[in-house]
Amino acid sequence: MSPPAQSAPSLPYVAVAESFKLPPGMNFGGTSGIAFTSKGTMFVLHRGPNPLMEFDADGNFIRGFGDGMFDRPHGLRIDAQDNIWTSDVASNLVYKFNAAGRLEMTLGVKGWTGEWHPYGHLKLFNEPNEAVVGPTGRIYVLQGHGKAESCIHMFDESGDFIKTIGRKGKGPGEFDLPHSLVFDKQGLLYVADRNNGRIQVLDADGNYIRESSHPGTPCGLYMTEDEHIWLAHGHTGEVMKLDLKGNVVGKMAGSRQGKTLGRYGEAHYIAVSPRDEIFVADTLNYRVQKYVRG
Repeated sequence: MSPPAQSAPSLPYVAVAESFKLPPGMNFGGTSGIAFTSKGTMFVLHRGPNPLMEFDADGNFIRGFGDGMFDRPHGLRIDAQDNIWTSDVASNLVYKFNAAGRLEMTLGVKGWTGEWHPYGHLKLFNEPNEAVVGPTGRIYVLQGHGKAESCIHMFDESGDFIKTIGRKGKGPGEFDLPHSLVFDKQGLLYVADRNNGRIQVLDADGNYIRESSHPGTPCGLYMTEDEHIWLAHGHTGEVMKLDLKGNVVGKMAGSRQGKTLGRYGEAHYIAVSPRDEIFVADTLNYRVQKYVRG
């Protein structure tokens, strides 16, 4: 049974039918991520052919790529230079593609888990959930999707390992499946600590500051320009808007578990378009849901 919904006013958005125009004969697999470029185009990461697909603002298909590179694609972020960062929780890899789709950096080693490659020069992952570039250029990789140790690995902009933040646990600065990460304008980290049912706030070096409770499985976070946080609330199927203290200021009317419009198998990741449209990737219903202002 799902935990009780967090009460809040309804947000002024309505769910609308999916508008992505896929190539003939093609469907999404489990959609795990969505993100926007500086030009307003959107990428969808999904578990099927052409796992990275780009669309224009109206959902027209532009291109797809990445076949043969993923086993279980999971996280998707686009940085300020329009580089595309993806993670794969099965092959234990993080990819950085440039805006043209050319692979520029690989973190981790396919088929290896643990701390370091046997030759000692490459940092390894075990179930990397998401890779995010912070405001100073540091790369933060959230690790641990249930089988592996939960923590955050920090790298410099060249991909050189700096340190590990946290470990598995329930205390301050500890994690149980850190799933998504966003930054505010002060450079503070907001981490969806999924299995602990909370969002933790850390400084840029990983020191604990505060947390807010969100019973259930908080999955995807998106920070807006006016510093509100959109939360895709996983298996509860709720879509919420929070302030920086974690208070729920509003939620989508009718968002909950289910199969029909505005309902979710798993509200996994979330992004807001330049046109103030809300998109939510649903891994279990194999679709991206869209909301527009009503």
